[in-house]
Amino acid sequence: MSAPAAEAARRARIAVSAGFAGQGFAYATVLTSLDGFKDRYGVDDGQVTLVVLGVCLMAALGTVVADRVARTAGGSRVVLGSGLLIVAAAVVVAAIAPVFAVLALGFAVYGVGLGMVDAGTNMQAVAIQREYGRSLLTGFYASWSVGGIAGAVFVAVTVGRTPTDPVAVALLAGTLVAVLAAVGVLRAGWRVTVPVRADGVATPDEALALPVAGGGKPVVPWGAVLLLGLGVVAFYIADTAISTWSTIYLGDVLLAAASFAPLGYAAYLTTTLASRLAGDPLVRRWGRVIVLRAAAIVGAAGLVLVVLAPGPWAGLAGFAVAGAGLGVIAPLCFSAAGDLAPGHADAVVARLNVFNYVGAVLGGVLVGAIGSTSSLQYGFVVPIVLVVVVAILAGRFGVTRHADSPVTAGADA
Repeated sequence: MSAPAAEAARRARIAVSAGFAGQGFAYATVLTSLDGFKDRYGVDDGQVTLVVLGVCLMAALGTVVADRVARTAGGSRVVLGSGLLIVAAAVVVAAIAPVFAVLALGFAVYGVGLGMVDAGTNMQAVAIQREYGRSLLTGFYASWSVGGIAGAVFVAVTVGRTPTDPVAVALLAGTLVAVLAAVGVLRAGWRVTVPVRADGVATPDEALALPVAGGGKPVVPWGAVLLLGLGVVAFYIADTAISTWSTIYLGDVLLAAASFAPLGYAAYLTTTLASRLAGDPLVRRWGRVIVLRAAAIVGAAGLVLVVLAPGPWAGLAGFAVAGAGLGVIAPLCFSAAGDLAPGHADAVVARLNVFNYVGAVLGGVLVGAIGSTSSLQYGFVVPIVLVVVVAILAGRFGVTRHADSPVTAGADA
């Protein structure tokens, strides 16, 4: 890279890392405030579950919007910046909502922003990684983990110390962080430039590398996207199951003390962050396929330990081991997606991002449904099976370029 391009890439990397962190912070403040919303509006778990399901559906719509906006002149930088601003506005609505119906409306708007931000962060991260020419995706996701941990801690230390009625003051911190992140992204986010040859003629590979502009139809290798989607679904089923049910599992099934039960999710978040910090250096040394397979095996082993745990400490260890493996699966899937069709990466990422919400719904609903009819121990078997499948198929998560065809997912890393 030239010096100006290197400086622009460096600034974009910082801005997009802040976007990931801002999203994680806002998401954590909303998620950890759900119990307070139940008390404030007098609603039950069923109504909260419907709201969460609605958020996932609206997030899928937000991903569609992101795909459209990314094809305009502003590209994915505007997708991410505007998505963060929508999230900020939705959090304000949730904080001041006088009745539950207004709260539900705020969450619907939040879902649209969430989908745009999820897609936009991955679009920007893939573009910046391509510019650097080395693995960066797990580091971006580590920023999300840092923001999520900070948001959860912030809510924990402010609960009972800040008013919740008529305004949930603590939530407004999520708005402030999201706005600041949006400003940074809109100012310094990565801008895609289209290379132009002097003779105006492009080879097939160069044509594939050109970004889609003006609403043109993108090239999306659906077979490869569906394969990567399996990895994304596997991660988000496991991740949502742990974030939603780990505390209940430790408390109700393994009979942990009330003060001990939340530590399962805390242990998971901590090791997830550690795995993401280590992920990029490991990929540069060993390659994406080897790291992905090893991560899936470790994640599955942790979930098996959770299911077989005889007591709270073993369950806690299981959640920690699971985080050490699961943390890199989603970023490595999006990293592979960015290599499928470089000039159409935004479109590929937008479509892959929809699998995020498929996994989130299944993780929150399916695992809980199994647990309600039998035991949460059996509910955690579902993510184990999917993560094992990812380990088996990891060899196909590499990317192979053929001289006469688009990039496809293949056996080579």
